[in-house]
Amino acid sequence: MQNIKLTLQYDGTRYLGWKRPEKDHNDRTVSYKIENVLEKVTGTPVTLLSGVRTEPGVHARNLTVNFLTESQLTPAEFKTVLNQYLPQDIAVLDAVSTPERFRADLNAREITYEYAMDLSPIYDLFHKNYRGRLTDLLSDSLFDLSPEQTAELPNILLMETAAHSLLGTHDFKHFSSIRKKKGTEKEIKTITFVTEESTLYIRMTANDFLYQMAPFILGTLLDIGIGKRPVECINAILEGKEKPSASCDTKGLILYDIVY
Repeated sequence: MQNIKLTLQYDGTRYLGWKRPEKDHNDRTVSYKIENVLEKVTGTPVTLLSGVRTEPGVHARNLTVNFLTESQLTPAEFKTVLNQYLPQDIAVLDAVSTPERFRADLNAREITYEYAMDLSPIYDLFHKNYRGRLTDLLSDSLFDLSPEQTAELPNILLMETAAHSLLGTHDFKHFSSIRKKKGTEKEIKTITFVTEESTLYIRMTANDFLYQMAPFILGTLLDIGIGKRPVECINAILEGKEKPSASCDTKGLILYDIVY
């Protein structure tokens, strides 16, 4: 029995995430596309174990998965055949043998997401699939704001202040769409904000993320940054007294890295 570890990249634009929480529309998920090819080349069903289950529309720069197989194909051969038959928006960067006890869904120590938002008044069309857009967030109040006011948004200082309340270990069940009684405590280690060439990058690292936790947190921080919600709403959401903001625009969200 081989345990094969794959490192993947994918453009999540046309997929309903890594895997559906429900079983409907599984054929439109990233995992289905890969498992379908693996089943054809090995002759048996294959189950992928993933370090992260990304949400619909979210991209991945560096996702680790693994699967067990009795196939005699080498890791290099798996890499070649997968890249030959997978859609062009999914790529296998690496394939290696790993000890049988390794599980990508259990052994991760740190997971990092990065969100990119275009701050320019005229949207760069060549970034449209990989950037959120500030003007979309301001669409309801855009005509009430002067160019000077718009140029000062989002307020990074307010977002940093709010992010500080998220650092450390908390119960993040209210920042998730999955309602479960256990395993909802996670540790957020860092949240950073960097602006480069009219693009705001928000990078968030945690020991783990609940389903939709990253999009809900980012959507809430962005609402704080444009003055739609107060900084204090973070604690109110953690306590279950308020609901999080709507998910950020997932086309700007990418699973950046996983550390094992």
